[in-house]
Amino acid sequence: MLKGLAITPPILGRIAIGKVVEREGKRLPQKDDQFTITTQIQSKQGWLVHPLDEEFRQAQGGKLRRIPVRLLFNDPALNLRAEYALFDRDTARPICVGDGEQCRRRSRDGMATHTCPSPDSCALAEGGRCKPYGRLNVIIGDDDPLGSFIFRTTGFNSIRTLAARLEYFRAISGDRLAYLPLELRLRGKSTRQSRGAPIYYVDLTLRDGMSLPETLAEALAIEEAWNNAGLDQAELDQAARQGFANGAFEDQEEDSIDIVEEFYPPEPNEPAPAVADQTLSEKLANQSSRQQRRKLAQATELPQQPTNSATTVPSPSQASTAANHSH
Repeated sequence: MLKGLAITPPILGRIAIGKVVEREGKRLPQKDDQFTITTQIQSKQGWLVHPLDEEFRQAQGGKLRRIPVRLLFNDPALNLRAEYALFDRDTARPICVGDGEQCRRRSRDGMATHTCPSPDSCALAEGGRCKPYGRLNVIIGDDDPLGSFIFRTTGFNSIRTLAARLEYFRAISGDRLAYLPLELRLRGKSTRQSRGAPIYYVDLTLRDGMSLPETLAEALAIEEAWNNAGLDQAELDQAARQGFANGAFEDQEEDSIDIVEEFYPPEPNEPAPAVADQTLSEKLANQSSRQQRRKLAQATELPQQPTNSATTVPSPSQASTAANHSH
């Protein structure tokens, strides 16, 4: 196995709330009040919609707000990975990832481990550059038992709600998360910080029309069938755990370009190139060019300021401007 490369679950598509649009020469996130299931292929108009999206949408009268899912793993931490993450907006590379206690940080001398004071006490997080960042992998349909769809979010409420649900379902089912028939559900709420505007976040619930006893009974039946067929869920969890630990950062650089656009948009007065018509190869070429210019500038500039001053984390209402910043 290649060292330094995180081995992540195979991805069949994406689950998003909203999209990235071009506005005044910038590509900015635009929130929505429904899910969109996409493939991994982009056109100039955006991500191509997955066939499952239309199937579920028609069954729900046009608005897709529930998605039937199963989970890949019994361990909640494998299904949902959440940490504080800081990306370089110029190069789209992950710089620092931490859990509030320790962080892995990329520097000129390579990877290093530091204490992680969380965004509200870290100078690197100044300007909202570091945010809670979560990735949830779920199975949709029965075509590929190991292929998953990924939902990414920097929303506090989505991360907190999903983490709680996973732990509760794990406990109540006796470590049978992978066998439970569940669904992702889009919920909304208003707060004083949002000034009455709805904020949407993602929840993990029982499937519509199924009770908890029915759900647990189906999970037990699936577990028995899998065991009789010789499937080893514990070994699958262990393989995934080793794969995630194999790399310092989970997201690949080719994916990071789109992650930065969607979740780490530029500040209002910060210039950003219009890249709506660029292909992936053009994006990567421009990324390499910007990185070279950045290195040249750093070589001639004064040393960077100390990184021990405090700052504050952006409010949930500011974070909710992103499509998948759904709180």
